[in-house]
Amino acid sequence: MIRTNTTVAHATRLIGAGVRALLVLTVLCGVLYPLAVTGVAQAVFPGKANGSVVTDPSGRTVGSSLIGQRYDLPQQNPADPDAAARPDLKWFQPRLSDGLGSNSANTQYSLRVSGATNKAADNPDLVASVTGAKAAIAAENSTATHRVRLQDVPADAVTSSGSGLDPDISPAYADLQVRRVAERNHLGIEQVDELVADHTQGRTFGFIGEPRVNVLELNTALKALVEGR
Repeated sequence: MIRTNTTVAHATRLIGAGVRALLVLTVLCGVLYPLAVTGVAQAVFPGKANGSVVTDPSGRTVGSSLIGQRYDLPQQNPADPDAAARPDLKWFQPRLSDGLGSNSANTQYSLRVSGATNKAADNPDLVASVTGAKAAIAAENSTATHRVRLQDVPADAVTSSGSGLDPDISPAYADLQVRRVAERNHLGIEQVDELVADHTQGRTFGFIGEPRVNVLELNTALKALVEGR
């Protein structure tokens, strides 16, 4: 009888210790730690902690600087989400989004799925796509006083990123679009050049990655410039 009582008491102590440990760890890891991390993030870099939201001069949210957007003319056939869209050439254009597709499994909503094309460099379809894109971009960015040569089109202008949602373009691609954007918006080339220079970011810490231009931030500034004339 004494042995039974000892066993029950021992088990009770173990269960009690386990419950106390569960409560303490729940408070530490489930409440205090998340609050501390959230507090530090909000204090040190609130913009990034809240999704890197981009707003226009009126304070309206226009997107996130982490997610690329398309700048297209209205669809001719809104019922077909996969119909080819024509770029609105008054805006700086982002990288291609060939990896995006629709989710046919969902019959209630039209969903867009992010991803890469996964085509090899010698894939005939990819080669044809790049060749066609290069010719199209050279033609679209040529103006009455400046003709873009095929060899002037940078690689990121004719290839999509792994996600299809890359928010940045290279300074070379942004510079290629300056004359066209200036002409379409009746701005001086120097004004648009300065806009691109102001929104060109260097390598992270001076050595990580490549110089880049965030298209959403650049187009938001372009809209403010056009509307403020």
